[in-house]
Amino acid sequence: MSTGHAHKLYRHGHSPVHLLPPHCKIAAALCFVLVVVSTPREAVWAFGLYALLLAAVAAAARVPAGFVLRRMLIEVPFVAFALLMPFLVPGERTEWLGISLSVPGLWGAWNILAKGTLGVATSVLLASTTELRSLLLGLQRLRLPPLMVQIASFMVRYGDVIADEMRRMSIARRSRGFEARGVRHWGVLAKSAGALFIRSYERGERVHLAMVSRGYTGTMPVIDEVVASRAQWAYAAALPFSALAVCLLGWTL
Repeated sequence: MSTGHAHKLYRHGHSPVHLLPPHCKIAAALCFVLVVVSTPREAVWAFGLYALLLAAVAAAARVPAGFVLRRMLIEVPFVAFALLMPFLVPGERTEWLGISLSVPGLWGAWNILAKGTLGVATSVLLASTTELRSLLLGLQRLRLPPLMVQIASFMVRYGDVIADEMRRMSIARRSRGFEARGVRHWGVLAKSAGALFIRSYERGERVHLAMVSRGYTGTMPVIDEVVASRAQWAYAAALPFSALAVCLLGWTL
């Protein structure tokens, strides 16, 4: 289940967070996100505390803020959608700088921005402190269905292979004078996509036959058995339990 190289999201380090078993970090991240989603949107202060908790994790992992923020740009489309809600959602209106805004829309936008941003930041921190291969081992350790783990493993392993195949096809088109400049060239691009799909499918068949010929029976062997001590589980649980305390306080106030 080795990927052969480190992903660009991963930041090499030897911090206490890096050294935690992957299944501990996955469980902690999932529980933290569930607590964040369960927090009432009116508890604005709670989301500030969640951000501080994540900042503390980033500091313990020695992951710079700029590294995290650059990789959080993936949520920009969702931010754009949230910014439209105060103008489109019906309901009670309020004035701000002469602009009429929807109160339910403002709360909805805040809910998406706060919870979405914290969720993305959590996933970025998880990916930056855990190698892809370790993530797959962690999912396997958490008893995720083996077929799903194998599909994810092959996707990670052959994603770069397919991307390189697509790059070579693009170079071949350009070497023959082709440049996609409009709708009239979409047919050529569609045919290229079809050819890429066929090549990928045939490669998958060859890989499967090669695996079967070597004794593959539907499960992958586990080379590195990763176990976690009680202390490591307790260290990982500090984040979600701290967030849970904040969430319960938010519901009682």
